[in-house]
Amino acid sequence: MELNSQKVRALAPENDPLKIGMGWTVADLDKPQIMVESTFGDSHPGSAHLDTFVGEAMRGISDAGGRGARYFTTDICDGIAQGHDGINYSLVHRDMIANMIEIHGKSTGFDGGIFIASCDKSVPACLMGLARLDMPSIVVTGGVMDAGPDLLTLEQIGAYSAMCRRGEISEEQLTWYKHHACPSCGACSFMGTASTMQIMAEALGLMLPGSALMPATCADLKDVAYKAGAQVLELVKKGIKVSDIVTMKSFENAIMVHAAISGSTNSLLHIPAMAHELGFEIDGDTFDRMHRGAHYLLDIRPAGKWPAQFFYYAGGVPAVMEEIKSMLHLDVLTVTGKTLGENLDDLKSCGFYEKCSGYLEKWNLKRTDVIRTFEQPIGSDGTVAVLKGNLAPEGAVVKHSAVPKEMFQAVLLARPFDCEEDAIEAVLTGKIVPGDAVFIRYEGPKGSGMPEMFYTTEAISSDPELGRSIALITDGRFSGASKGPAIGHVSPEAAEGGPIALVEENDLIKIDIPARTLEIVGIAGKALAPEEVEQKLAERKKAWKPRENRYKRGVLKLFSEHAVSPMKGGYME
Repeated sequence: MELNSQKVRALAPENDPLKIGMGWTVADLDKPQIMVESTFGDSHPGSAHLDTFVGEAMRGISDAGGRGARYFTTDICDGIAQGHDGINYSLVHRDMIANMIEIHGKSTGFDGGIFIASCDKSVPACLMGLARLDMPSIVVTGGVMDAGPDLLTLEQIGAYSAMCRRGEISEEQLTWYKHHACPSCGACSFMGTASTMQIMAEALGLMLPGSALMPATCADLKDVAYKAGAQVLELVKKGIKVSDIVTMKSFENAIMVHAAISGSTNSLLHIPAMAHELGFEIDGDTFDRMHRGAHYLLDIRPAGKWPAQFFYYAGGVPAVMEEIKSMLHLDVLTVTGKTLGENLDDLKSCGFYEKCSGYLEKWNLKRTDVIRTFEQPIGSDGTVAVLKGNLAPEGAVVKHSAVPKEMFQAVLLARPFDCEEDAIEAVLTGKIVPGDAVFIRYEGPKGSGMPEMFYTTEAISSDPELGRSIALITDGRFSGASKGPAIGHVSPEAAEGGPIALVEENDLIKIDIPARTLEIVGIAGKALAPEEVEQKLAERKKAWKPRENRYKRGVLKLFSEHAVSPMKGGYME
């Protein structure tokens, strides 16, 4: 089999001299050429350490007889972008990184790739990019940061900030928390989007078994990067491409793992977007169907008790898969060149679980304290649901595992806001009361780039009364750290004239999570028959006028013009 790099080399006579000019030897030119793409950069703790793993992967490639080439497309941090217009760039930069991976790979001609990332948008960006390249590929993730003193983790800072604004804790206390919440590099130490997507990459079969969400400071992670560099040469020799590994069965495995870990709702943006690149159709309905009856096992924050580093201590993705084995397709191929079932059997015999348990024993914990058994789950009906109705004809997403039971069925009074800044001010100044449904709209992909409504969710969930008596409903999205009565991704979005744009003060909003419905059931505080509500909404739609695009130039203008519905993945088309 002729290598792609050699085909390109034959077509472009400038190829050899240009590579020699940057230090390649003549012998290197004949070797399999491997692209090592990472999001390394001094952008945030999830990426600042990735150069170490780039170096290890390069060494593994070289020792296995290949020649590596480093490429970098640094990501941004949702935490650093939070609280200002920077967060509007968060989702679109996923697509931009994927575009650069495609450009790097397609313009040069590689035989395989190692993709190294850690965080919310960089891991899904790599998944989208490597799907487009469809060559032998392995993902290495940068792991998770350590928890701080008293197991302090970053997702608590939003709640502490809201408490400080309400006068419940002092500025000095808040400052101490801020200075101790991130003691190391790595993804944030809770089951947010970064942690979830690292796990999804392994669940799809694209990572070496047991390597997702390892502590970033763990020596084992450097060894994983080295082994990945060597293993990608084996995939090249065997001609095993991404499309040979990631099939519809692989996506179904990932969704079942997502249910077991109470994964971030942002996965409903990222998994469909990757599936689209490979020609599969996955949407919110797929997640809803597969989560029904699925067993939720993981006791990790924000929905659970422990920081995310404990996930690896308890056996990581393989331990979760062992528990839900009966729900998985064990015959799917993985980057080891073996099936998932074979990988799980190999891990039992190589001491993997014993090694992990050694870390857990230092905390006087056992595996079932972190990962419950299938027979004794935390919950048995999955963790996310897709709600539909006259308010969200295409759907809306809720992580019901983080919703107080008293809010599973409720009729609330609408309090609509056209931006997050106005909504959070109303929450913090006591203008929102029990029984309200807070709407934040014009925050979808076409409205403002689909930023997170993180601070508003934290302000609500940190208030013991509001956290169990109101709902937050938005066409934007939520941080993976969010918890409480939050419903997002409402589609169609307000900027497209979706029903969420038509909601007025004191409309009656009915939430029914068991029935999977989200509906306007009354006007001006009075319940009406469905046909009367529809008539009123039709009148409002006639009077509604589209808003002028707030972006006149740049990448957000492109995104607002080309992004598809959040329920389809929010990618640019």
